[in-house]
Amino acid sequence: MSTALIVFAKAPVAGAVKTRLIPALGAEAAAALAARLLAHTVAAGMAAGFDHVELCVAPDTSHPAFGALAAAHLLVLTVQGEGDLGARMDRALTRVLRHHHHAVLIGTDAPALDAARLRDAAQALRSADAVFVPALDGGYALVGLQRPQPALFQGIAWSTAQVMAQTRARALAAGLTWAERDPVSDIDEPADLVHLPADWAA
Repeated sequence: MSTALIVFAKAPVAGAVKTRLIPALGAEAAAALAARLLAHTVAAGMAAGFDHVELCVAPDTSHPAFGALAAAHLLVLTVQGEGDLGARMDRALTRVLRHHHHAVLIGTDAPALDAARLRDAAQALRSADAVFVPALDGGYALVGLQRPQPALFQGIAWSTAQVMAQTRARALAAGLTWAERDPVSDIDEPADLVHLPADWAA
């Protein structure tokens, strides 16, 4: 059975990305960190051995970082399109699941999602309808599905501490089975910088 990985990414443009880190790092350094997180995430995804890996980006494919990664790793490059985060994730997962048995979607904010964790999440989909890696802030860093589940992405208070709890409620109401793995930290706020890999200190 084939399993696809979708990496959701925002163009690492200074002043438009990692804006909550700008007071601590400055706009340029925050964008540089976003670019490093993007490259790190793609490398982990490639190392995990998925059958298909795509980089699904916003606002468009024009940023040179996207083209460079797509060329280096032979990635499929797609655009997230319109709508809130839930609509965009649902659309991407539904599209990929037309061609693959399972799909896993991640962002680029959780450097702890290494190849081993990604493989483990993919394996969980052999026996569960869905898999999640919760984030310490109350959201989640990974969602994987056996088939499209639009209800999981509707009416969620995105970017709040309620996201994972609301998603569990949606999954329960839909009668889904799901697996959860140990939570990881998203790098969103200055306090989160302590969770970066130790060799990224510079």
